[in-house]
Amino acid sequence: MTVKLKSRVASALSGACALLLCPAPPAHAQTPTVDVTIATDVSGPAIDRNIFGQFAEHLGAGIYGGIWVGKDSPIANVRGIRSDVVTALRALKVPNVRWPGGCYADEYHWRDGIGPADKRRVRVNSNWGGVPESNAFGTEEFMDFINQIGADAYVSVNVGSGSPEEAAAWMEYMTASADTTLARERAANGHPAPYRVALLGLGNENWGCGGAMSADHYVEEMKRFAHYAHNFNPAQHDQGAMKRIAVGWDSGKSDYTEAVMKAWSDKVYSWDIDGVSLHNYTVGGWPPHLAATGFGIDQYDDVIGETLNMDNLITRQSAVMDKYDPARKVFLAVDEWGAWLAPTPGSNPGFLAQQNSLRDAILAAVNLNIFVRHADRVKVANIAQMINVLQAMILTDGPRMVLTPTYHVYRMYVPFQGATVVPVAFDRGQIVHGKLTLPRIDAIAARDQAGHLWLSLVNIDPEQGTSVHLGQARAASGEVLTAARVDTVNTFTEQSAVAPHAISAKAGPHGLVLDLPPHSVAVVQVEM
Repeated sequence: MTVKLKSRVASALSGACALLLCPAPPAHAQTPTVDVTIATDVSGPAIDRNIFGQFAEHLGAGIYGGIWVGKDSPIANVRGIRSDVVTALRALKVPNVRWPGGCYADEYHWRDGIGPADKRRVRVNSNWGGVPESNAFGTEEFMDFINQIGADAYVSVNVGSGSPEEAAAWMEYMTASADTTLARERAANGHPAPYRVALLGLGNENWGCGGAMSADHYVEEMKRFAHYAHNFNPAQHDQGAMKRIAVGWDSGKSDYTEAVMKAWSDKVYSWDIDGVSLHNYTVGGWPPHLAATGFGIDQYDDVIGETLNMDNLITRQSAVMDKYDPARKVFLAVDEWGAWLAPTPGSNPGFLAQQNSLRDAILAAVNLNIFVRHADRVKVANIAQMINVLQAMILTDGPRMVLTPTYHVYRMYVPFQGATVVPVAFDRGQIVHGKLTLPRIDAIAARDQAGHLWLSLVNIDPEQGTSVHLGQARAASGEVLTAARVDTVNTFTEQSAVAPHAISAKAGPHGLVLDLPPHSVAVVQVEM
């Protein structure tokens, strides 16, 4: 059955706009209309849960203060991991966490982070802020953390300054089930059972901070690491084998992906990969300078316009991969993405601290929708980063914690994890501001494993609402995320300035009507 969602002309704009960003329209202005069609009798690819992955790097307060406060901290914690953060993240059903980097991964030596805390090596974090790194948060602490939040491990090994021998030893330490020396050492450090490593990153940005390698040089290194960095836990092969991810594109440069995929197509038995990465940030020009707060419509448009280019990057990357892998056996991992804005005034610029506004929530929803539309190729994605860094889910300050607008999008999108894509066609509409043209509406639909139909609608328009007619639906209800202004943020003193509230379709002359406010993200369950 095909269900048509046809918009209804309304005579008034939503009252959600503040005067600064949304000037009052003329009295005769009408709410824009958009036609949407969901083909409920057609099934697309499965949406891999791992596209909702997170990223926790040793960077600024991402780990220390954000996740780890220490066992003796007055902040409530379990074995040094702060409990309020764990509770918040469990609600997101986080599928995987990428660690220890990022650029930090290619200077990380795993032995620095095991054993008694007072004997761990203190070193300088030369990538991020030049501050001391205590290594108090190491392998055991990371595995404890992901176990507490219910996520899988996505571990990046050190290809830049490390060796295949070091990576192989770390994998043995983490995953060996046999009675080996490294397995005994792990047991002595408190964990007799082997850890599960679901995803293994073979380096990070080795074209840049990971060693400034040419594509051909990286491929030769990558093949060695892929061969020697085994998973030593036979039981995991029955639970879902570990997937290895090679380094690919950075914002559109294709040489790494081309070289990796060509090598894969000619590979011998001794090595293999399962995925190739793509990194892309919404920056607005280097160095990052766009304001995280206090911006106007022009900057809103520029940011959303740039982030929409993710669709083009994935399409181009997939075309390169298709040349060597037409069966699409190798997946795409967009394992770094998000808004990279100007650092918070007064903060260490190397800590990449930034506020998180409603605009960033819309940016997140647009990107997640793009990943879903490419679900046949995109199987992993990791927003940068989980806590206190870049486009974070959570901000902390000592004992205080606040959930960001992006957090709320991830919580609203939980029903899409593991669901099956249902094709949706719609008139995207247009917003024209100066020389820039943006779509007005974005949408995806999916059916979850219980058979429920879910629809996400993103009203990109910062000024006007949209009324959507839900055709033959019997009911539709869920949540909508919006606020008075697109630059609204949550703070430690005003924690719910941007928070979801209930939304339901109402009876109209031609069926049910769902009224979307300006600059909003809605996720509703549709009942037929």
